[in-house]
Amino acid sequence: MDSTAEIAVIGGSGLYALLDNAVEHQVDTPYGPPSDPITVAEVGDRRVAFLPRHGKTHQHPPHRIPYRANLWALRSLGVRRILAPCAVGGLRPDLGPGTFVVPDQLIDRTSGREQTYYDRGAVHVSFADPYCPAGRRTLLDAAAGRGVPAVDGGTVVVVEGPRFSTRAESRWFTTIGGTVVNMTGHPEAVLARELALCYSPIALVTDLDAGVDGGHAVTQDEVFRVFAENTNLLRAILLDALAALPAERDCPCGSALDGISLPVPLP
Repeated sequence: MDSTAEIAVIGGSGLYALLDNAVEHQVDTPYGPPSDPITVAEVGDRRVAFLPRHGKTHQHPPHRIPYRANLWALRSLGVRRILAPCAVGGLRPDLGPGTFVVPDQLIDRTSGREQTYYDRGAVHVSFADPYCPAGRRTLLDAAAGRGVPAVDGGTVVVVEGPRFSTRAESRWFTTIGGTVVNMTGHPEAVLARELALCYSPIALVTDLDAGVDGGHAVTQDEVFRVFAENTNLLRAILLDALAALPAERDCPCGSALDGISLPVPLP
């Protein structure tokens, strides 16, 4: 069975399946196996891969996700564009549960994660604009088509986890320009850039972070409940976006490695 795909969706907490009539493929990489077998199916006239970043049973906590294996495996199947839904906490009072955000910036507050494929040689990939502009626009249009006024732009603060933030940390994230906070956006985005992949996130706010909402404290049950309530809508937006992505890449992502001498061959 053909395992190739041109587009992938990496599902976040609560989105463990996406495609109907999908065929499962085991993929090995130099960095070990990905989070789970990758499923591939046709969506319209396109072949699409799906990978749950935490695994189908949520067996990988955010700091133990095999990020390098995940991105490498997808590229090895032919994937060049990735849509990346994720759960986030809102860092502003107006970004309450159920809000969709299509961010355009990232602040990394993780520690100890393997965040590059290039451990030898001088390889410095531009990351000033971490997300694909074409993918972002497609996601915004797909959300609007479903009657969802997704927030255009914003900064994701990515924390190490697996704990949630303190109130003081949450307030600080706001002062440094954060819009939402999550635990998986890095190194996923930068690894995609190192493989010259288009990477476009769409974030679902599941809660207001601890320092934003008075005496309220974030709980895991709350996050999973709000995500479950919005899963069907998120799935519809993603399927619409998959069908609407431009036939050819006309963004800067594919040329991210131009002029760079790589120490490892790409799949």
